[in-house]
Amino acid sequence: MRTLPLSKVYQLLEPGPVTLLVTADEGRANVMAMSWHMMMEFEPPGIACIVSPAGYSHEALEKTGECVIAVPAATMAERVVGIGNCSGRTIDKFERFHLHHRKAQIVAPPLLVECIANIECRVVDRRMVRDYGMYILEAVKAWHDPAQARAPMFHHRGWGEFAMDGDIVRIPSNMR
Repeated sequence: MRTLPLSKVYQLLEPGPVTLLVTADEGRANVMAMSWHMMMEFEPPGIACIVSPAGYSHEALEKTGECVIAVPAATMAERVVGIGNCSGRTIDKFERFHLHHRKAQIVAPPLLVECIANIECRVVDRRMVRDYGMYILEAVKAWHDPAQARAPMFHHRGWGEFAMDGDIVRIPSNMR
């Protein structure tokens, strides 16, 4: 064993697939790439996510308390990285990255049609926003594209490195 720089720990514990966080404020939708999130509860689904106070999406999420978490397939990886590398303050990311959207049922931000799934969410806890940029969300409606049920997702490993999902393996377990 050798010492691992603490700056690389997050690459070992990356919590899940890269997602897209969609917000809307005063009729203007925006989207950001997000990989710092985790499940906190089964039902209703509780989700923690980090949204930097420096980002444009933070302003809308703070103001409206609503968002959509969209799960893109690995085939969207280059577009998703592009979305994460620019600001919605200065461009319309939906137009620039050719994102198709449709109205959500419960929240104002739209669903992303080309994604595997979309989760409509409301902020239920802001206690860790000031210190950590962490919002606790509750999923209020979820959608999926059955045609993409087995589509691989991708995971951020830091500094432009990503891992693509591989084979799905079933192992008997008592875990939910």
